[in-house]
Amino acid sequence: MSATRYTYLGPEGTFTEAALRTLPEAATRELIPMVSVPAALDAVRHGDAAAALVPIENSVEGGVTATLDELASGEPLMIYREVVLPIAFALLVRPGTALTDIKTVTGHPVAQPQVRNWLRAHLPNALWESAASNADGARLVQEGRFDAAFAGEFAAATYGLEALVTEIHDAENAETRFVLVGRPARPAAPTGADKTSVVVWLGEDHPGALLELLQEFAVRGVNLMLIQSRPTGAGIGNYCFAVDAEGHISDRRVGEALMGLRRISPKVRFLGSYPRAGVTPQDVRPLRAGTSDGEFMDAADWLARSQDGRI
Repeated sequence: MSATRYTYLGPEGTFTEAALRTLPEAATRELIPMVSVPAALDAVRHGDAAAALVPIENSVEGGVTATLDELASGEPLMIYREVVLPIAFALLVRPGTALTDIKTVTGHPVAQPQVRNWLRAHLPNALWESAASNADGARLVQEGRFDAAFAGEFAAATYGLEALVTEIHDAENAETRFVLVGRPARPAAPTGADKTSVVVWLGEDHPGALLELLQEFAVRGVNLMLIQSRPTGAGIGNYCFAVDAEGHISDRRVGEALMGLRRISPKVRFLGSYPRAGVTPQDVRPLRAGTSDGEFMDAADWLARSQDGRI
């Protein structure tokens, strides 16, 4: 395995590359752009890279399905950290292009809902066609295949383009979350401001099946930060659920919730426990009464004493 190589969703000039370069270790790694999320993750699976950074959630569009599906299938991988990046688009064009010249535009499919209102107001007749990434859209503009692309302003220099309009976003404070993914290993020690990610498969379909999964978290005071259904490919009505929960697998409440899931679900895939981006222990909401590690340990001690007749 190349311990000095990180892959990311390319080509050069993507928001993913910008997010990766915020990590201190990126300065000492060889950063390799890949054509797709599966390609970036497969490089890790095959030992060609130590880790990959890929987008997993957007504050406007929700979960990035290509990443969620890839982490739920294939050889297991684990998330080791996350990066949250503010997102604003620039309209990149070839030098000399005016707004009235633009008849075709491109960008990543996740970008379109974030600029839809701007497009409707300023380029109502422009034809949209999706690209593999925002930076790939910039490359296609460079090649003359489209008139304009929505991408990060920083991508303009890479592709010899200019930013005709900047700071484009329909939703204020839009953000995308990225995750650094590697091969499975022991999670890092808890920080007090952690997140745990899993994929859970429903068992027999019956009324309340999803509620039963959620109750494993609720009764232990574990807050859920994301839950998204994804088809398993086994036919209509067969779903698994990507779940992000507050806390670390070593926290008693989280560990017991995961054990509860494993008892009632035919399959649970642990995707990792890792620090929350931009969150300190002081930012985390206080635990509900009865859900701290100490209270779980007291309850276990009471049960052991009761079993031994030491009541």
